[in-house]
Amino acid sequence: MSITYEKHGPTALVTINRPIKLNALTLAMYDELAEAFESARCDDGVATVVLTGAGDRAFCVGADLSESIPALAEGRFDISHWDGAHQKHTRLFKPVICAINGLALGGGFEIMLSTDLRVASRTAQFALPEVGIGVVPAGGTLARLTRQIGYAHAMELLLLGDRVDADTAYRMGLVNLVVEPDEVLDAAMRWADRLATLSGNALDVVKRSVLQLGDMPLEAAFHAEALYGQQAFDSADARAGLAAFANRESPRFPSRGN
Repeated sequence: MSITYEKHGPTALVTINRPIKLNALTLAMYDELAEAFESARCDDGVATVVLTGAGDRAFCVGADLSESIPALAEGRFDISHWDGAHQKHTRLFKPVICAINGLALGGGFEIMLSTDLRVASRTAQFALPEVGIGVVPAGGTLARLTRQIGYAHAMELLLLGDRVDADTAYRMGLVNLVVEPDEVLDAAMRWADRLATLSGNALDVVKRSVLQLGDMPLEAAFHAEALYGQQAFDSADARAGLAAFANRESPRFPSRGN
């Protein structure tokens, strides 16, 4: 398998494992990545997903063009087949943390955009070079990027296709944290450990609502937000958390099996 799936306690560690090719994705690997996300979604013992690439040279440089471009150009493949790997229409409402340990180019950049928290190596580089070969980043990026960062920065990345370093990516708002290369995975796993102590129900409601409210008119979004909020307030986790707060105790959330 070129996509590995390992459980470390309540964390599912998903690794794009083709370092000799800078973790370029074959068509089969897109399917495997989608299956890994679905496995994490269906496993009640998984609280958080950490996604990374094998080796220190690349997180992922996108699709293996020698395979994917001919298939697309000849009409033998529909790009929507990759929706699961890009987490379009996702039902995975557990937090997904991206540990970016090198190049995040093209489709690798797009997969990064599908995640919730991002820690990058100081040596990481990011780019969307698609326009240089006459294609576009249609793995969620045309829809997501201007929703995640400022318009001017998004268009700079989309139109010019130039690489930016980790510090620039941080300033643009693409990543949450920049660390030394040997600290990337550890930092991501620390975040995962922390998230596993929080209410699984509350995290689910936060992610589900953020993904679904963004395109609604404001008044409709406020109404839907109240409904989501009520789901959280009425939950067993909320009762446990509020009781623990009142008693100055650490909460034990039923959603975590406590």
